[in-house]
Amino acid sequence: MVYLTGAGPGDIELLTIKALRVVKEADVIIYDRLANPDILKEAKAGCVFVYVGKEDKHHSLPQEEINEVIYQNALKHHTVVRLKGGDPLVFGRGGEEGIYLRKRNIQFEFIPGITSAIAVPEYAGIPVTHRGVTVSFRVVTGHESNNKEHSQIPWENYKSDDTIVFLMGLHRLRTITKKLMEIGKPKDYPIAVISRGTTKDEQTVVGTLENIWKLAKDLPTPALIIVGKVVKLREQLHWFEEKECIINEKGT
Repeated sequence: MVYLTGAGPGDIELLTIKALRVVKEADVIIYDRLANPDILKEAKAGCVFVYVGKEDKHHSLPQEEINEVIYQNALKHHTVVRLKGGDPLVFGRGGEEGIYLRKRNIQFEFIPGITSAIAVPEYAGIPVTHRGVTVSFRVVTGHESNNKEHSQIPWENYKSDDTIVFLMGLHRLRTITKKLMEIGKPKDYPIAVISRGTTKDEQTVVGTLENIWKLAKDLPTPALIIVGKVVKLREQLHWFEEKECIINEKGT
């Protein structure tokens, strides 16, 4: 059995009970860069770890080879966990892996994970929806495949005040903000970039469409971009930094 498993957004305490159970039962864990490495410490003795992470401008393995790695391990082992950051079906390519296994008669199961699209802004004190501000939100890839002739992102549909969350878009931040201004969003429209969200290294930078690319240029990946009037609520709802300060003060 292959478990296509979401590891959550970073904070190990956001790992689901079911995900933790299969990690402890796994004979092999195939994991990516965005999965908290501390999760692997929960594995049983003798568990095999296979790293297939994708980093900026460098993939240890192309997706087609990752699919085959999962398949070959499924033939050899009773319990295989494919551990992915966030949720396996939110830009996690879990669907492609599931189809690959189904075509080869390998049983699999999806184990949802808490997606960074909601959890990371929440840790930064930014709700994706808020009564009186916005009633919906969109989750958009910030990193489309270079193999596409034309962008599939429907920029013209983003003129409303819906919250927009871009995943994996830090290196295209200037392009994203330029596109949003081209469709009519004002230059002073609120935007935030959150780096390494839900971890002790979390950093949040708030700005406008016009200046955020300058303010956030030195942030490390992984990072998430959130656009919308809800960003202004961070002034009243931020909490994680205060918690970390208290923890650090107690530890010194």
